Amino acid sequence: MNNKELIAALSKATGQKLFDTARWLDVFTSVVGNTLSEGGTVSVQGFGVFETRKKDERLSVNPVTKKRFLVPPKITPVFKPAAALKLQVKNIEPENERKA
Repeated sequence: MNNKELIAALSKATGQKLFDTARWLDVFTSVVGNTLSEGGTVSVQGFGVFETRKKDERLSVNPVTKKRFLVPPKITPVFKPAAALKLQVKNIEPENERKA
């Protein structure tokens, strides 16, 4: 599902106009992004937790030149799904194993 399809599905489920739904989704992603950039976490009950984690610096190797280089430390966004979301996904059969 891409962004346009998500907006259409949310709009249909809530009965709101596409424009209003798109605006709401834009505000939601903006708030989550701003909170994470400030070092905070966002918890959505029954869905999961958005947070950041610090990755330490490490040595890496360029596979072509075999030259080693240092990868600097960085902060990355992480999503931890809630137990309810894990169960919901677990109960879905993979597409390639579904019976017609």
